[in-house]
Amino acid sequence: MTDMRGSLFLLVDGLGDLMASSKVPEPSLGGPRDSDELAAEAGQLRSENQQLRQALATHAVVDQAVGVVVALGRVSADDGIAVLREVSRRTSTALSEVAEYLLGFARGASLPDALLVATRSAIARRTPGAGPAEGPGG
Repeated sequence: MTDMRGSLFLLVDGLGDLMASSKVPEPSLGGPRDSDELAAEAGQLRSENQQLRQALATHAVVDQAVGVVVALGRVSADDGIAVLREVSRRTSTALSEVAEYLLGFARGASLPDALLVATRSAIARRTPGAGPAEGPGG
């Protein structure tokens, strides 16, 4: 046990020496920048921020739609996302739009016929012994 502790202390000591001797480079700001460069960078950052917010909102909608498919189709979460992707592919509809339609359906709206048929079929393929009426609108 003593040898193990001694080895551990040597290892920790060695890591401390290594960390102390290695220099972490300071971030380079590239010297003074003019207001046009800063304004352009600020605009780019605002745009990226907006894109990230939109992606996050879309992801939340898709996650909720997966929950709708799981509840209505009695399938797993993995099958729920597979259903959404399949419906999106088969109907040439963006995944986020399919998700929005399914959330609307869960709130009482009707699904467009193509989405209804594709969703029922996709769910039926993932539920052994279930007929097409097991999914939305069934």
